[in-house]
Amino acid sequence: MIPLGPLPEGPLGVAVSGGGDSVALLVLLHAAGYELRVATVDHRLRPEAAAEAAGVARLCERLNVPHEVLVWEAPETKGNLQKNAREARRHLLTVWAKRHGLRSIALGHTLDDQAETVLMRLARGSGVDGLAGMAAKRCAGGLCWHRPLLGARRADLRAYLQARGVAWVDDPSNEDSRYDRIKARQALEILAPLGLRAEGLVDTAAHMRRARGALEAQTQAFARRIATVSTAGEVALAGLEAAPREVQLRLLAGALGWVSGAGYRPRFAALEGLLESCLGSAPFGKTLHGCQITRRRGPILINRELAATPATGHVANIWDGRWEINLKDMKNTQIRALGEDGLHRCTEWRDSGHSRTALLASPSFWREGQLQAAPLAIFGHIGGVKLLGGEKGFYDALITH
Repeated sequence: MIPLGPLPEGPLGVAVSGGGDSVALLVLLHAAGYELRVATVDHRLRPEAAAEAAGVARLCERLNVPHEVLVWEAPETKGNLQKNAREARRHLLTVWAKRHGLRSIALGHTLDDQAETVLMRLARGSGVDGLAGMAAKRCAGGLCWHRPLLGARRADLRAYLQARGVAWVDDPSNEDSRYDRIKARQALEILAPLGLRAEGLVDTAAHMRRARGALEAQTQAFARRIATVSTAGEVALAGLEAAPREVQLRLLAGALGWVSGAGYRPRFAALEGLLESCLGSAPFGKTLHGCQITRRRGPILINRELAATPATGHVANIWDGRWEINLKDMKNTQIRALGEDGLHRCTEWRDSGHSRTALLASPSFWREGQLQAAPLAIFGHIGGVKLLGGEKGFYDALITH
């Protein structure tokens, strides 16, 4: 019996590459009676990829499940190809899910993937959070990513498919030792006689998740004492020095992740450098992780960095990763950060009670180059604009879901 982790009710997106893990996930979820919609990302990195996507399409047709191929046109630039492909895959799947009204996507990561992840992070000197491994559920920007197969072994999934006569493909990159994950996979085979096995690393991850939960609870309780969150998305921290260093780092990282809408932490070295400025007595101003962090007199203020906000675009349900937009009659209307030129038009912005910095990065609505509304800056008559999750969303962001 293949164990399936908890999943939400309602329509569920499934990312299926054609490999054994994701194909098994699709078959298992279909057999369990879930309402599914499937997407396959073709990275155009191998000539076989199109045929593999077509194979997934045929399987979905047999199962009577809607399927779509998402194509990534890789830019002709140098860099970490795996990282770029991973980020592109996440973006393509996010856009696809929102287009179909999906709030959850299931991924086919297994117990073996979890063990390899923990081993790689151990090699990089990761702390509690890194060694906690991949989360079974992670939510950001109105979309939740689920990994219901983290309790299943890769070999068991392939045996399950063989027993049902379902084919899959093996990506040749899974044997390419240039990649860290493949090195970790090979290292686990070598280290098994010493007792370092996948199950042991997964147990370590479970212990670390419990430790992380305790630290997160302490961080959230401390935040409720010292943090103030405005309806314009500004976070003020007064008294950060009163907590243990680990809690300070967690609170600062959580605030940056929430204000930026990124949903993930900045690099640790940069975070430590920012914390030193925050704990000092001198006024300062810095940018990090798409945020502007300042202290003149009084608390530390964390705002969205204007330069990091999205360019002018069409009105969508979520803007900048944290603003919920529910407007009617927005035809031919565009959304962007208010900016200096927009704020200049808002003569009553000081009556809003929000800081100038917060308002510069707040959502505004334009038509043919003319400002129509800037709700946070008291310009125009418009409703339906609020922070995703409100103030509670900030405190929730300090907890890994």
